Amino acid sequence: MWSFLRAIKNHEHRIAPTTTIAAIAAVVYTFAPIDLIPELVLGPLGLADDVSLWGIFILLFAREQRRWQAGLESN
Repeated sequence: MWSFLRAIKNHEHRIAPTTTIAAIAAVVYTFAPIDLIPELVLGPLGLADDVSLWGIFILLFAREQRRWQAGLESN
């Protein structure tokens, strides 16, 4: 994983815009005071929207890592 992050940092791999948008959205939504499902009202169920957004980001990140790995194997 660290070599993948290094490849991103060194501009050796270009991240898809959807992955970048999902990362920004996950961070902003996690720290934003506005919530679709408030934790104060619904308790632990209120965390479902936060967890689902992070889950989407993790899936997109894993897809990017597989795409990068496939590029390395083809060379």
